Amino acid sequence: MAKSNKIAEYVTYSWSGKDKTGKKIKGDIKAKSQVIARSELRRQNININKIAKKRKPLLSQGKKITAQDISLFSRQLATMMESGVPMVQSFEIIEGGQKNPNMAKLINKVKTDIQSGLSLSESLGKHPVHFDELYCNLVAAGEKAGVLDELLDTIATYKERTEEIKGKIKKALYYPAAVLVVAFGVSALLLLKVVPQFQDMFQSFGADLPGLTLMVIAASDALQENFFFYLLIVIGVIAGFIMLKKRSLKFAHAIDRMALKMPIVGNILNNAAIARFARTLSTTFAAGVPLVEGLDTVAGAVGNIVYTDAVHKIKEDVSTGHQLQLAMQQVGVFPHMVVSMASIGEESGNLDDMLGKAADYYEKEVANDVDAMSSLIEPLVMVVIGGLVGVMIVALYLPIFKLAAVM
Repeated sequence: MAKSNKIAEYVTYSWSGKDKTGKKIKGDIKAKSQVIARSELRRQNININKIAKKRKPLLSQGKKITAQDISLFSRQLATMMESGVPMVQSFEIIEGGQKNPNMAKLINKVKTDIQSGLSLSESLGKHPVHFDELYCNLVAAGEKAGVLDELLDTIATYKERTEEIKGKIKKALYYPAAVLVVAFGVSALLLLKVVPQFQDMFQSFGADLPGLTLMVIAASDALQENFFFYLLIVIGVIAGFIMLKKRSLKFAHAIDRMALKMPIVGNILNNAAIARFARTLSTTFAAGVPLVEGLDTVAGAVGNIVYTDAVHKIKEDVSTGHQLQLAMQQVGVFPHMVVSMASIGEESGNLDDMLGKAADYYEKEVANDVDAMSSLIEPLVMVVIGGLVGVMIVALYLPIFKLAAVM
């Protein structure tokens, strides 16, 4: 019979027992088998009462791998490669410095594939959730041209800037949502906890209550009687909206188009989509990716269906021989400045540089717009919450003032 070549892996065992003084102790130990674990514990003068393989937790330990983790990895790898550190050694150094165990495992898997003979782009391509098509295509272009260190630096810069712009967009969208959540939360708290206490007192007055007070009491009664029903309606509406947006292209298109027309937020979303378009196309073109192929990647990176459709239309026109700037002009979603810079870039042969400058400009515009919106939202929050609380207080104290005037 052939012997198995499989190497035994270390297993974690949980144990409990007593030390040489008789004190009860417990802990974990890693060993290739329970026999070896017992032997090691006996060597430490531990009298074992119980030992068993440690159960894995129901929930996976470690943080989820985020886009920021991939962005930081890209910068670290670019720095290592530019410094002349061999690739495998670079991966070992980066892996050793990871605080997220799941990210460390991902880096280890990629390193193992590289050691087995795969290229970096092929190794990264085995993990499409974390390294998308654009990422792998740029790495492959760098490997093919012999400028992997330069392309890694380009990728790192691209990831950092795109993550920064995503952060700005989230901030722009979360602020209005936060205002609504806080407003509804404060209102619900007052209606559920404060109004009922006043309601008991009003019943002892035996007088007609003002209309505003009656409205607040009616709202309080309705919320107390049907709180969970209203809560389910809110959750159902939100869940239905998300599912419908994912499954219905027409609905998603309508929502994205509506979002672009919203005051303040719409301008931020437009500028962000333009910045993503310019930054992604600049990066792919600089890496030597053909324009038509680059536009395919750009379509998935702009973050809005309206702009995605526009990029697909541009790709069709460019593939049939139209100039990029003419195709951009015909779709009618790009500002004159961006079209002009694309035109200058095509004529001068510096398309990547001109698009990069356009991306810089619109990224700054997004940052400025978000900061401006933040300064507007902060007092708005105070006004909204103050207004709600004020109405509640007036409604609750009107009967008291009315009674005091009569007396």
